[in-house]
Amino acid sequence: MKHLLILGAGFSGKAIGETFRAAGYTVSGTTRSEEKAESLRALGIEPVLYDGNDLSDTLAAAMARATHVVQSIAPGRDGDPLFRAGSPALSTLMPKLAWAGYLSTVGVYGDHKGAWVDEDTPLNPVSTRSIERVEAENHWLAFGQASGLPVAVLRLSGIYGPGRNALRNIEEGTARRLIKKDQVFNRIRVEDIGGSALFLAEQGLGGIWNITDDEPGPPQDVVAEAARLMGYPVPPDISFETAELSPMARSFYGENKRVSNAKLRAAGFGFRYPNYRVSLAELHSSGRWRG
Repeated sequence: MKHLLILGAGFSGKAIGETFRAAGYTVSGTTRSEEKAESLRALGIEPVLYDGNDLSDTLAAAMARATHVVQSIAPGRDGDPLFRAGSPALSTLMPKLAWAGYLSTVGVYGDHKGAWVDEDTPLNPVSTRSIERVEAENHWLAFGQASGLPVAVLRLSGIYGPGRNALRNIEEGTARRLIKKDQVFNRIRVEDIGGSALFLAEQGLGGIWNITDDEPGPPQDVVAEAARLMGYPVPPDISFETAELSPMARSFYGENKRVSNAKLRAAGFGFRYPNYRVSLAELHSSGRWRG
């Protein structure tokens, strides 16, 4: 029996778990609270409490079963929790492992002033969180090289899906059309994260992969399309320069690039939601935008 362990079964992790379960895997996933554990049980994902520090007997047992693992826990100052000083070797913790996936971010590319980037583009991380991601990526890739196992680094663009999208923001009155000249972002529907992870696992593919839609575009266009679908007025334009934003929100606008998914497409993966228009239309018509 193929068993997937998700380290950090949050928004993306749950979607990955659902996708693997539908393909016949048994799935367990870590969470920090008993309340969140109930939501995993409801999806058929066996919950394992894990605070990112102490390796419990329950987690050790899940690791021992795992034929596949997806690491979604963000690194901190101490790095990836599985590669900290004194941590047991992964080959010891997961002796049955056949494939591993590490969820990273397209933020590792840094700012390219709107130019296209792909998996071969030199990295230029700007934010602390992206610098930490690069270090974690390198640990996972080195583990794959040393062990001979396929380890895939999935560099994700802006994640959205049921319950977390511009349609919901429009209804709740929180959508804003921030305008910054020539700014574009890529996005990825959460179900396509699940689908791409399963595709890479089933094909036994390692290496670096951009998990992103086909169409980088201005963020204000997404808000306008959501308003159109909902039958609401388009929110007014707000200048980025004068907008009140948190430091983290403002930092996202400090990076401008178009991220290519050509490598993943060439490998044979087909996106269910290749652009935000197709995706928002499906969310709206199905009613799943509410979550």
